[in-house]
Amino acid sequence: MRSLLRAPVCGSWEERRGEPGAPSTSKADITFAATTSATACSVFSDPAGIVLAEASEALARSVALIGGLMRSTRLALPLVALTTLGLAGCRSLPEEAGYGPNPTLPPPDRSWIPTIHIAPARGWPDGAKPLPAPGFAVAAYATGLDHPRWLHVLPNGDVLVAETSAPKRLVEPTGIRAWMRKRIQKRAGSAVPSADRISLLRDSNGDGTADYRAIFLQRLRSPFGMALVGDTFYVANTDSLVRYPYRKDEVKIRGGGEKIADLPGGFINHHWTKGLIASADGKFLYVTVGSNSNVGENGMDQEVRRAAILEFEPAIGRLRVFASGLRNPNGLAWHPETGALWTTVNERDEIGDDLVPDYMTPVAEGGFYGWPYSYFGQHVDDRAQPPRPDLVAAAIAPDYALGAHTGSLGLAFYGGRLFPERYVGGAFVGQHGSWNRRPRSGYKVIFVPFAKGRPAGTPEVVLTGFVDGDGNALGRPVGVAVDRAGALLVADDVGNTIWRVTPGVTVAPVLGRATRR
Repeated sequence: MRSLLRAPVCGSWEERRGEPGAPSTSKADITFAATTSATACSVFSDPAGIVLAEASEALARSVALIGGLMRSTRLALPLVALTTLGLAGCRSLPEEAGYGPNPTLPPPDRSWIPTIHIAPARGWPDGAKPLPAPGFAVAAYATGLDHPRWLHVLPNGDVLVAETSAPKRLVEPTGIRAWMRKRIQKRAGSAVPSADRISLLRDSNGDGTADYRAIFLQRLRSPFGMALVGDTFYVANTDSLVRYPYRKDEVKIRGGGEKIADLPGGFINHHWTKGLIASADGKFLYVTVGSNSNVGENGMDQEVRRAAILEFEPAIGRLRVFASGLRNPNGLAWHPETGALWTTVNERDEIGDDLVPDYMTPVAEGGFYGWPYSYFGQHVDDRAQPPRPDLVAAAIAPDYALGAHTGSLGLAFYGGRLFPERYVGGAFVGQHGSWNRRPRSGYKVIFVPFAKGRPAGTPEVVLTGFVDGDGNALGRPVGVAVDRAGALLVADDVGNTIWRVTPGVTVAPVLGRATRR
């Protein structure tokens, strides 16, 4: 087996040290560079089984930094060799092994060289679009949006879109780790300024395309989840729950908002999105709050009311933890038959390409789902310290795995009449896509069939083609919703488009060469 380390193409550390945004250095940064320099590496195996280690600029910078600070190549060169050798043994299971009620959970791979494998954000060329499953068609419902992430369909058929991104921090973290994270997010299309608004889309003639657009709400703070209860409209900002007066058919909220609850935000705010759903009777609101870390490394004092679904009672202003141990819950939906509250959860990273699968599960009041101490029941993660065997013993295993690192975010149960009957009661899931798995996973919309209120069968791909033959992300699906006519809507935050999927004839788009994974 041979390995190859390419030279960087973007300039050495010394050449770019003075550029805007170049990181400052410290002794902690030296340690980080030495032990996690491969957060900038990507790994892939060709058909002959030859593993190539493709070093990105950040790895070269880490090595150059260490060599420069120690004024010796004796440290830097062995690090390059060690990095290359460390990459040479990686293998991944098929993506489908991480799906279903009993996913394959291999032993943790705690290599200090995690995989970084980004699909750089490019957007859709003129005339291009995703590829629907046979028997379906897809068309743009609305284009030219600004990082659309989440959807809410109003009773009159109007579609609300949260155009949003991570909030700007008052004080940005410094050092190599923070700088590398910014580079990764920028390349993946996530590091864009937040439009901080909700737009209203209306299809006034019923042709399947929005012909009217208005700014419904603006000057928000990284809004995400939305809910309408009677004449009150709720928005979950990144750090607050706000309500507004709503009048039927209006295209813009004209009254002022009222903050009714603080939500976990703060300096770190590692997972910033806050999903939102109301109970059927409108008496309770449920809010998703992701963790402030990967696996508790920032201290559990930073995880208060995080990695959880919170319950808020507007009548009395009470906010409490409804369920916990959910690393990064996003989608929320009530099952139309059982009335159970389901969520999609993004699981932890850095223990291998195949751990830990994202999942969907019904949420039990008072339930604990493992994070950070365990996953999928009693599979202990010994990175979480000090250990909590009592919580591990109580951890609930989720119902259905959605693949490792797929970025499963959007969730919608189908209750329309447009699709064939077998889709009724099943779940559509928007998978934003991986950044740390080779081959890539996610970057598609899937359907999980249900029977008697539970997942029943293997997932089906509904919409794909979001990554082109050169490995670029033309789009990335996020939120999903069912419109009043029964079509499936998909928010695409890289393509800046809302796609609409209907039964029809599939026409394959021209995307170039076969997709490289």
